[in-house]
Amino acid sequence: MGRYNFDKIVDRKHTKSLKYDFAVQRGKPADVLPFWVADMDFEIPDELKQVLLDRVNHGIFGYTESDDEYFNVLKQWFASRFNWNIDKKWLVKTPGVVFALAMAVRAFTKEGEGVLINQPVYYPFSMVIDDNDRNLINVPLIQGEDRYTIDFEGVERAIIEHNVTLFLLCNPHNPVGRVWTEEELKRLGDICIKHNIIIISDEIHADFVWDGHKHTVFANLGESYAEHCIVCTAPSKSFNIAGLQVSNIFIPNDSLRRRFIKEIDRAGYSQLNTMGLVGCQGAYEVGGPWLDELKEYIQGNIQYTLDYFKEHLPKLHMYRPEGTYLMWFDCSQLPLTPEEREQWLLNDAKLWLDSGSMFGKDGEKFERINVACPRATLTEGLEALRRAYIAKGF
Repeated sequence: MGRYNFDKIVDRKHTKSLKYDFAVQRGKPADVLPFWVADMDFEIPDELKQVLLDRVNHGIFGYTESDDEYFNVLKQWFASRFNWNIDKKWLVKTPGVVFALAMAVRAFTKEGEGVLINQPVYYPFSMVIDDNDRNLINVPLIQGEDRYTIDFEGVERAIIEHNVTLFLLCNPHNPVGRVWTEEELKRLGDICIKHNIIIISDEIHADFVWDGHKHTVFANLGESYAEHCIVCTAPSKSFNIAGLQVSNIFIPNDSLRRRFIKEIDRAGYSQLNTMGLVGCQGAYEVGGPWLDELKEYIQGNIQYTLDYFKEHLPKLHMYRPEGTYLMWFDCSQLPLTPEEREQWLLNDAKLWLDSGSMFGKDGEKFERINVACPRATLTEGLEALRRAYIAKGF
């Protein structure tokens, strides 16, 4: 029996929760069970609650900055968890990784220049490219029976043919669940270095890497790789504190860091919010034991889901994730268009998932489901899916 109770169900309705309280506003039925957005249905640990409460009880929330203590907590976390030794001067704090992606696109590219991504991929990647009038260049991942791989030849060809100057990398990959190996990352890095491409490595899911796999920080591959990259991290996924809005961006290259900071200054942004800083430091300082137990629980949910699909939903092919608490399944055997499938899920199964089409054309036949919830909640969702599956005669 673990120290923490992840089976506890917390009612999140009427808390202004994006996940639970905005279905109708987003065009969904009011009674859907949400498994879409990537936040968890678990309370933060009591130890972290106490850190936040202590700061609340102080009662003053003026402008706040991080200090050496904040950095040293980060340094310890990345050294112990990823064998990565960070330098204080590398650190730039932002209110979120997506904000950092947008700032990088603006800082390192000009309108009309190519920014390369590998779809299906986290949909804000394409949004920050399109919204800033850059040219989105997609080199789709290669879909295999059990895992996806990178089309390295396609990446290099696209860089040459489409005036690409920036590459957005997702590792661990959302939504397909790959944790790119050191060899894959080096091969990708070598291509980018050869053509002087800057790599933005979104590593927000790095703490969720499953047994048999290892996360490699891109900047930790070697000095030449570090000089060409920006590593985006945050405690938000790991500790379920996305609403506190704090991310830690590491930029070893002095010139790139200056350009990135200048773009943030242009946007008029300065200090992070007080509770974000406190929450981030507290999470990395006291949250380790909770996270370790949580990962065991989520791995149990992943296996449970894989087994459930295999037994009850044989026409839906679920990929085993190497990382993240998001699972990706292929619906191509169902005789439904993507639009019909969405209506079936929403109105028959009463489930709100993330449609694969959100992640690009290469995801149209897929759905993404978030399994970071109590087992009873997950069971309720899977059984609702099974009933709708049977009722439809699949």
